[in-house]
Amino acid sequence: MINEINEDSSVLTILDKITKDDDPESEIKMKIALLLKQLDLHLLNRSLKNISLEIRLNPGTVKNDIELLKRFSGKGEQTALESIEYTSDYEFSNGCRAPPWRQIQGEICYVLVKPHDAETLCITCSKEGVFLNGGKTDDEGEINYERKGEIYKDLVTLLREKSAIFSENMSQQEVRFNEEQQKEKDQPNEAPEEEAATLHKASTAFRRSALEKKQVSLGRSQMTKRLEPSLNWKTTVDARENKSSLRDTQEEKHGGRLEKSRPSTSPGRAQLIRKSAEKIEEIISESSSESEEDEEPPDHLQESNADLPSEYWQIQKLVKYLKGGNQTATAIALCSMKDFNLAQETCQLAIRDVGGLEVLINLLETDEVKCQIGSLKILKEISHNPQIRRHIVDLGGLPAMLNILDSPHKSLKCLAAETIANVAKFKRAWRAVRRHGGITKLVALLDWRQHSTEAARRSLYEARDGEVARCGALALWSCSKSYANKEAIRRAGGIPLLARLLKTSQESTLIPVVGTLQECASQENYRAAIKAEGIIENLVKNLSSGNEHLQECCAMAICQCAEDEETRDLVRLRGGLKPLASLLSNTDNKQRLAAVTGAIWKCSISKENVTKLREYKAIEALVGLLTDQPEEVLVNAVGALGECCREPEGRVTVRKRGGVQPLVDLLVSTNRALLVNVTKAVGACAVEPESMMIIDHLDGVRLLWSLLKNPHPDVKASAAWALCPCIQNAKDAGEMVRSFVGGLELVVNLLKSDNKEVLASVCAAITNIAKDQENLAVLTDHGVVPLLSKLANTTDDKLRRHLAEAISRCCTWGRNRVAFGKHRAVAPLVQYLKSNDTSVHRATAQALYQLSEDADNCITMHENGAVKLLLHMVGSPDQDLQEAAAGCISNIRRLALATEKARYT
Repeated sequence: MINEINEDSSVLTILDKITKDDDPESEIKMKIALLLKQLDLHLLNRSLKNISLEIRLNPGTVKNDIELLKRFSGKGEQTALESIEYTSDYEFSNGCRAPPWRQIQGEICYVLVKPHDAETLCITCSKEGVFLNGGKTDDEGEINYERKGEIYKDLVTLLREKSAIFSENMSQQEVRFNEEQQKEKDQPNEAPEEEAATLHKASTAFRRSALEKKQVSLGRSQMTKRLEPSLNWKTTVDARENKSSLRDTQEEKHGGRLEKSRPSTSPGRAQLIRKSAEKIEEIISESSSESEEDEEPPDHLQESNADLPSEYWQIQKLVKYLKGGNQTATAIALCSMKDFNLAQETCQLAIRDVGGLEVLINLLETDEVKCQIGSLKILKEISHNPQIRRHIVDLGGLPAMLNILDSPHKSLKCLAAETIANVAKFKRAWRAVRRHGGITKLVALLDWRQHSTEAARRSLYEARDGEVARCGALALWSCSKSYANKEAIRRAGGIPLLARLLKTSQESTLIPVVGTLQECASQENYRAAIKAEGIIENLVKNLSSGNEHLQECCAMAICQCAEDEETRDLVRLRGGLKPLASLLSNTDNKQRLAAVTGAIWKCSISKENVTKLREYKAIEALVGLLTDQPEEVLVNAVGALGECCREPEGRVTVRKRGGVQPLVDLLVSTNRALLVNVTKAVGACAVEPESMMIIDHLDGVRLLWSLLKNPHPDVKASAAWALCPCIQNAKDAGEMVRSFVGGLELVVNLLKSDNKEVLASVCAAITNIAKDQENLAVLTDHGVVPLLSKLANTTDDKLRRHLAEAISRCCTWGRNRVAFGKHRAVAPLVQYLKSNDTSVHRATAQALYQLSEDADNCITMHENGAVKLLLHMVGSPDQDLQEAAAGCISNIRRLALATEKARYT
């Protein structure tokens, strides 16, 4: 507040000095001085904004996180961690546990974390973030403080990166975790919030007072040009931007948790911290489809000092009438304001800058229906602006709109629901609707028959009630992008009501209804309810509608629901594949095309659907979409082709239609999802020798190998799987593999990955590479044996199968059998025989047969009960399993006989 007094007095001092001179250029000097002062304030505000973004950790925040993680730790399978504990039990008065000489470096404490699927991690928590350190030394037990990896913003983010089980279990328990985290943060902050609010109100009041004094002073200087309104407008915008834009940018730009920063006496800073703490509840749990601008679009009017258009000043006058007029004047002012082009940004910001939003929201709380309708009509138009809708939420406009949903006037309900649909486009708005009971009220609007009490006159009500249901569905569509809101809709009984509305013939109602179902179908419990309500049949029926937007929504809903096999069968049985295939021919509407290709992709997971799609010439149409299409279309089209190419007929069709070359060309893409799908499609094509020749000619194998360096584990795994059929069907596979400089070393190093899918795919690739003895020798030199042995204790059946196959293949070189025994890989392999997967039994028996050529390995197998397990498998109908099991038992028995003979001789 003192700083503001100094700033205002400095401006007045500058004006006094300039006006005392009789210089005719004093007016120009005054303008320049004001502009320089304005520039100085702008630069200062930008600096404060950048500083406030640097939210750092503190001991209290770290302690709360660790205590919360302890509640989710234990020995059970559903826990997030096995254990988490401090390295030191002593806590200093400032809350830190790090030694004083490390506290100087900003370090707070050190924790030992034991995930379920990784070694114990020693983590440093500092004010800058958290990171892995060198761990404890073996001899002295001291901590190696040196940083060994990148810095993460908090413990949860680091552990999600390092442990797949932690990420999976936390995703299942994140709602409970976020609620407890919110309680931890809200309890100690009640007093500071009240203090910050008081300071903020006082600061705002003083700023307005100082601004009025400045305008009076400028008026006395008899300036010829109207500088006061422009400066007033710009100052107002800057003040609001510092308060609102900074807060919302952090909310939407940072996908992770925002922690509290160090204490500050600035009211704006305190408000930012308070809002950040309130946003923690849903930052992780929101669905991937939560789309809103990461940053607010720039306010173009702020960038220019040119005179504002006349509409700006006219709207300001109307707002004054709204503030001070009686009921009649208010209604007239609202009607006059509605006549302006409210879609124009100038008019929208004019209402915001002079406090018009506050007045319009206050009118919603009156009992005058005409004023409420006028206010809602204006709010509905201007709330398309992202800045306006954020201000509406800041001013508490959503609770007022939600209260109107209880009104008996249907037109009011419609306007309120449509305005909510426009405003609820970002996380704080979704949360506000849910917390004020809005989901239940919006779901109630879908039951349009409940208001029709007279059966004889029901037809008179249906149109109006149908409009209420449409607006309610529109609002639910906006809110359903939040995971918590999806659950709230389901609990409120929204699915049966949405299913009933799907039977209507009004396309304007069908679009938001299907859109809501499409958003919610990302959850498994919703998909089960959709099947139970028979919604799939209506979705298929509306694919033949003439409305392109409705077709797009139905295709997207089918895409989401087709994750389940039963739903895929329903789509085929209800005749949904034919309209989907026919829609591929219209490529003008890219959004609809992306939805249709997505639905075909998911449906083609079932082999029966692939047969039908081949009949409808869908594969030929998909090949035609591999060029000159946006990435969202390419991802889905390539994914569908990858599924279709699992069948021999599909592979032949793709090759004859010239689809192999564009698929190989897409291997240089940078889109993660597209790379996963295109590697899968190329790998499926490589099963056919003719297609493999084309891939080899286009240097596709080298491109696949280069993707093993990709930073994303799913891309690496998909590329490794694709390499397997390429190596199997290449003419001179051994020479081709050796031609890739550093390629074998790269494959061996991938065995150090923490991702099980990467490990399984790399083991499969090694199995095929090791068929060539020269390549196997190189793999052995690069240390493949100890790395494979290290993986032997896995419990994942998929990894077990391919690991056993790789071990079996590697045993054929040199003394690798002995090396596997020395690295203790034999005993864990015996346990694989207890698996329920027959393919694991076959691969394991073959590996044990190869290992049993060494006497020490036979002893280890016998000690771990391999003979009894193998005896059961000798009677298996699988011939390969029979032979391998019998061969292994034979080797063990020969050793026993030789030992017994040696004893008696």
